[in-house]
Amino acid sequence: MRLSLTRRALLATALSALATKGAAAPRPYALVPERSEVAFRFWLNGTAQTGTVPVRSADIQVDTANLGASRAEVTADVGKARTGLIFVTQALLSASVLDAGNHPIVRFRSTRIRLGAKGRISEGARIEGDLTLRGVTRPISLNAVLSRPAGSAPDDLSVLFVDLDGQLSRASFGASGYPDLVADTVELDIHAEIRAI
Repeated sequence: MRLSLTRRALLATALSALATKGAAAPRPYALVPERSEVAFRFWLNGTAQTGTVPVRSADIQVDTANLGASRAEVTADVGKARTGLIFVTQALLSASVLDAGNHPIVRFRSTRIRLGAKGRISEGARIEGDLTLRGVTRPISLNAVLSRPAGSAPDDLSVLFVDLDGQLSRASFGASGYPDLVADTVELDIHAEIRAI
């Protein structure tokens, strides 16, 4: 969510311009895996710890004529989750937390996009969807921002950045191991780069 208001405004203007020109159906985008990841933060004995999970795949459709009709389905490779400490990573992947051996993939599927001010995917937009973790599916709502590379033309939507943030209760997905050491709330900070197909 570290995007300038100018970049957000320019993207919103470009998307609005395309919409008023009667842009066609949703446009598919491909994920750039090496430039996409799920970062997370949790508290171990009251001290913040961070980690990452690589994004594995994404099916993303951006509808410039009706932004609320855009959709996304994204998977991440839990088996490759990493933290800054090897023993913490091992505990994270264990059966009592992520159970990566039995559930190596986490999946998010959007169900609704609530646009922000003036119909933009910025300035307060939220994406709602179903998150499947450890085989448990629950609804989740994330703050959302869609932007384009700095310096690109206002109508150039060939490359887009998707930034999402929010939080979840790990216990609600059954990832309740080490409750005396690790807080229940996990913060998410997701970044993905996508390119038009």
